[in-house]
Amino acid sequence: MINSPLMTVMVDAVRKAARGLKRDFGEIENLQVSRKGPGNFVSAADRKAEEVLRDALVKARPGYGLIMEEGGSVEGQDKTHTWHVDPLDGTTNFLHGIPHFCLSVGLEREGTIVAGVIYDPIKDELFIAERGKGAYLNNRRIRVSARTDLADALVVYGSPYLGRGNHPRLLKEVATVMAVTGGIRRLGSAALDLAYVACGRADLYWERDLQTWDMAAGVILVREAGGFVTNADNGAEPLAARSVACGNEVLHRELIGLLRKANQ
Repeated sequence: MINSPLMTVMVDAVRKAARGLKRDFGEIENLQVSRKGPGNFVSAADRKAEEVLRDALVKARPGYGLIMEEGGSVEGQDKTHTWHVDPLDGTTNFLHGIPHFCLSVGLEREGTIVAGVIYDPIKDELFIAERGKGAYLNNRRIRVSARTDLADALVVYGSPYLGRGNHPRLLKEVATVMAVTGGIRRLGSAALDLAYVACGRADLYWERDLQTWDMAAGVILVREAGGFVTNADNGAEPLAARSVACGNEVLHRELIGLLRKANQ
């Protein structure tokens, strides 16, 4: 387990915000829901969780900036530190009563993600990582899977919302990957997809058209778990490119090759 002051701040914040989400998930039929865009819903629960997260993080580290899904960007006096906050990753799952969603917080320091926390409140699974200190799930050290054969690999991916992204490109990529791998899944939470690669439940993951708050925490989780993370075109920095591809060294290289093949 990581017992640093920074990790204590992050874990306390997500656990505090998660309490409201658990209550609202239990009464999902009573949620007040508004449409934020085609196929992309935002709930009162989402906004409340973000307020709790923001208040807790600002109180603990008052100078840090924030980039939030609902609240946008807030520039801090400390220009070297920025929180990337997703109060409810997997909103569509949440609103349909599917118990697969999470809260995600990543900390960027001078352009590098140095810490991340992803919390699944329904399963009570807490994924944490800090640069140079490893990755953990509920106090247990985690590592990416050791599989090296695509035929045995379980692959997760993400698809863009209605009216966003390049659907024909995704369909070509899915068809190419599906043809040579052991199984393919679309689970509905980018942060948990990354966390599942970090702990070996999934062997590979890719997705395009993401935001920084979707993947900041998950990127450092995978890296601290011994995995390789790039953008979907094999560039070094996924956050700037708004896409991600990850897995162990061997399978990551295979995945990048498949994505290139699909887009030729």
